[in-house]
Amino acid sequence: MIRSAANISMLFDEMPFLERFTAAKAAGFDAVEILFPYETPIERLCAAKAAAGLPVVLINTPPTDWDAGARGWAAVPRQERRFREDFEQALRYARALDAGIIHVMSGVAEGDAARATLVENLRWATAMAPEQRLSIEPLNPVSMPGYFLNDYALAVEVIDAVGAENLTLQYDAFHAQMLTGDALAVWRAYGARAGHVQVSDVPGRVAPGLGGAVDFDALFAALRGDGYDGYVSAEYLPGEAGTVAELGWMSRF
Repeated sequence: MIRSAANISMLFDEMPFLERFTAAKAAGFDAVEILFPYETPIERLCAAKAAAGLPVVLINTPPTDWDAGARGWAAVPRQERRFREDFEQALRYARALDAGIIHVMSGVAEGDAARATLVENLRWATAMAPEQRLSIEPLNPVSMPGYFLNDYALAVEVIDAVGAENLTLQYDAFHAQMLTGDALAVWRAYGARAGHVQVSDVPGRVAPGLGGAVDFDALFAALRGDGYDGYVSAEYLPGEAGTVAELGWMSRF
């Protein structure tokens, strides 16, 4: 059975961050995910989570220096120490929040050295926290210029090279569409490897069905037909009408 999650770093942006947990519950979501929870003390996050009664299904590793262009460190050569420090911080938050998955961000890098660095860092991380599920996700170069992991075939190669049971693929319909022009074809090729799904439409990273580029009727039919039973997370930019006004896609799809 597919379950829904709200990315509360993006949705319900008309209200203070900690209030978004209960807003997601009231809107009918089964869980939440958070991009970067690190500016909020763990105890306040845990209290908000408990008050809403929703699980946290995913957080990202810290971007560290986002404004300076950093997008993570897992694939950046000679930044292994920084990656490990950031991963340990993510792990502290994940354990406190009982977060299902940590999305490991590869960062801005290129070439064989970056691939080797990513594989070795992921081997370290999966062994260091074998009980914690991790994911990697291809991101498109328009939204994330220079990001190393920008191809689904490459992501699967890296996962196979790491060879850890707690590392999975993260599928995002927006990035899949931006990368290939056919998000459905990407799911058909790689969906069996996916442990987490995110949805938004193209152009503009809007709610499913509002952009028109992704065939969400077919995509959700494929998810159900393939027996996907994880979370599908709404990760998009709400319009001026607000998050709740655009949630018709949940009942439609």
